[in-house]
Amino acid sequence: MARILVVDDSRTDVEQMSTLLSKHGHQVLTADSASRGIEVAGREQPDIILMDVVMPGVNGFQATRELTRADTTRHIPIVIVSNKSQQADRIWGERQGASGYVTKPVNQKEILTLVKDLVAS
Repeated sequence: MARILVVDDSRTDVEQMSTLLSKHGHQVLTADSASRGIEVAGREQPDIILMDVVMPGVNGFQATRELTRADTTRHIPIVIVSNKSQQADRIWGERQGASGYVTKPVNQKEILTLVKDLVAS
C-alpha cells in the first residue's frame, strides 16, 4: 500500500487520520507543522501528502507551494485537508499545486478513494 505523510498540528486529527489509513494498510508518517512536513517529505519521499492549512508559522498553502516547486518533491501529490471550505480556498490550494482538497470533518470513503486514485496515477 501507500506511504502517506499526514501534516497537521492537531494531534486529534493526526491520530484519527493515521488510524483510518493504517486500518486500510497504508504506512503513515506524520509531521506536526508545515516546516517539519517539508523536511519529512524531502527525506522520506512519501507516495502522497495530506496537508492541513491552518498551522502556526508556515501554513499549508505555503508548504504545498514549496513542495510542488522543489525538484525533489514535485512528483508527490498533495491533498489539502482543511476546515477552510470556501471555493476561494479550494482554488487557492489548486494554484499552489494541490492535487485535491478535502474539508474537515473528513468523509472516510472520500479520502480513501482520493488516496487510492492519486497513488495509482
